[in-house]
Amino acid sequence: MASAQSLLVIERILRDRSGVWEQIRDDRDLGPLIGQLLASAAISLALYGAVLGASNGALQAVASAVKLPILLLVTLVICLPTLYLFNLVFGARLSIRQAVALVSVAVTVMSTLCLAFAPISLFFLVTAPHYSFYKLLNVAIMTLTAFVGLKFLVGGMRSMNQPAGVPAVSVPAEQPVAVQPVPAMAGAGNHGEPVALPAAGAPTPANGAAPARPVPPAPERQASMALLYVWIVVFGFVGTQLAWTLRPFVGSPGEPFAIFRHIEGNFYVDIVRTLFGL
Repeated sequence: MASAQSLLVIERILRDRSGVWEQIRDDRDLGPLIGQLLASAAISLALYGAVLGASNGALQAVASAVKLPILLLVTLVICLPTLYLFNLVFGARLSIRQAVALVSVAVTVMSTLCLAFAPISLFFLVTAPHYSFYKLLNVAIMTLTAFVGLKFLVGGMRSMNQPAGVPAVSVPAEQPVAVQPVPAMAGAGNHGEPVALPAAGAPTPANGAAPARPVPPAPERQASMALLYVWIVVFGFVGTQLAWTLRPFVGSPGEPFAIFRHIEGNFYVDIVRTLFGL
């Protein structure tokens, strides 16, 4: 039952995005929400990882199903403190739980989209089993899904940092002044001129000063979004380097099964080499 609820949380994100942002902004029941999001992400990535590793046998499928969720969650743990401190420095009002919930939404969107692409990846694995093409296809899938997930993060951060609407403060109009003729014998004016008297119920300012008008509060300073984009770049570099460290996920044909490969080179050089070898 818990797994089913976790898998359905993506539907709520897509259908009621503003409601999710509001729940995170109000800090309501974030513990269960974060648990559902991370469980959904882990299950989705495990299934997609099994499809990735299936190109090189059952052992590689199991290893990739375990390593892919670890890859994304460890990247999240490494980069989350930087995101939180960036937002504190530049005026955000987020707590650490709210920051975790926002990033968990982005990770869940990315992971579920990867799972949605799994049948396409499996189709090309069956109909065109070419190692270089299959690896580049899945790199493209994960890049696209990461882009969509991080757009959700940007949208959520904008929603969190949007200053609350300043309520309109009504400035009361000046009370009407009643002009009444006063007889000269009353001593209110010379030659019997009309004397202006305040209307009934109007406040009488001391010493004849004008009544003070309430000043509306100054709007809150909106948090800067500039460093969020820097953080997204950092997140991408950390994720790709960690993926290179935890490889293989697909498994090179002709090589024996191994949980990890010897660390050499880097992810970007390998992608360029694969493109030229294709």
